[in-house]
Amino acid sequence: MSQSAPHPSTVTAAIVAGCLISFITFGFSATFGVFLRPMSEELGWGREVFSLSMAVQLLFWGIALPVAGMLADRFGSARVLVIGAFVAALGFLLRGTVINPTVFVGSGVIVGLGTGAASFQIVIVALGKVVSAARRSLVLGLGTASASAGMFFAAQISSWMAVSIGWQAAILVIAASFLLIPPLAIFVARVSRPTVDAAGGNQFGYAIKTAFGDSAYVLLFFGFFVCGFHVAFIQNHLPAYITDAGMTPAIAAWSLSLIGLFNIAGALGAGWFGQRYSKKAVLASIYVARAIIITGFILVPLSAASVILFSAVMGVLWLSTVPLTTALVGQTQGLRFMSTLVGLVFLSHQIGSFLGAWLGGRIYDQTGSYTGMWWAAVLLGLLAALLHIPIREAPGKLAQREAAS
Repeated sequence: MSQSAPHPSTVTAAIVAGCLISFITFGFSATFGVFLRPMSEELGWGREVFSLSMAVQLLFWGIALPVAGMLADRFGSARVLVIGAFVAALGFLLRGTVINPTVFVGSGVIVGLGTGAASFQIVIVALGKVVSAARRSLVLGLGTASASAGMFFAAQISSWMAVSIGWQAAILVIAASFLLIPPLAIFVARVSRPTVDAAGGNQFGYAIKTAFGDSAYVLLFFGFFVCGFHVAFIQNHLPAYITDAGMTPAIAAWSLSLIGLFNIAGALGAGWFGQRYSKKAVLASIYVARAIIITGFILVPLSAASVILFSAVMGVLWLSTVPLTTALVGQTQGLRFMSTLVGLVFLSHQIGSFLGAWLGGRIYDQTGSYTGMWWAAVLLGLLAALLHIPIREAPGKLAQREAAS
């Protein structure tokens, strides 16, 4: 499909709007764990109820991503973002109005589908397609950093609302925030053009089969599982882990805020390093660093200082995997089916997220401790580093075919 390139000012406006969407859609979703303890204690639920709802949300977020990616490749990203925003708002509305453990767990399906379709992953791929290869890694990092900024502010806002207006009203405010996305999507629509026409729609199966026949893609797929496990376990259970030790909810909320704050630098830094050095080497280093910092955190006595240090360092490493992994998918598999293939890689991430969120609550309810989960996170970090070392960074069959067409 031959289409003229959008004007630079239009691209800039789309990048700004996309960053704001990333800010909104990821922030409250990623910091919802601040409600775990107050909701569980007030309603008399075990932590597994809350954890299972979060796990279901993350799993269906992952399930939604490949489908949303295919629709974005075929029809453009803006329509997908708008639909996702309304579905996510509905899911959070249910969480804040129907107080029932079964409904709360089930709401994870709706919230997951909505946040998956309106996710920052859909946004950054849309932006990555309209900038040059030389700028792509940095723009992907910028979109990811915006999601992290959302995490920084949302943790504080959610914690403050839970105290000042109650957790139930706070969740309704979160639901309303997703209605800000549709007007912003107008700017994304001006640059988000389909890369697969009706005639090429039946080639999705070929693209997926070819990608999974490429060891580089398969290793990225399984390596990203570990990132999801780490992120979901920490963002959903770290606040409770901290308050269980007798620290204040304010420190618990700040732990997530600091992760988000420092990942702004981490995501931008990863995008910068990805443009200059081997992406797979940077990714492997990130996973090793995660294993080291988690080991240190669980071995030293828990204190406000250790929480701050852990949150800051983990923040630098938090979503810094995203721009690098996304850029490697585009680099090895091409851009035509990029939304679809990135969506599938994120499905692996969200399967890891499901296990990290759910097992955290399950193991805590059975043992009264998170120790087993922390050590599992360490071992998985080392495994992910090993998986990334053999990745080939040269274009694969799909990318070669796209370049030749």
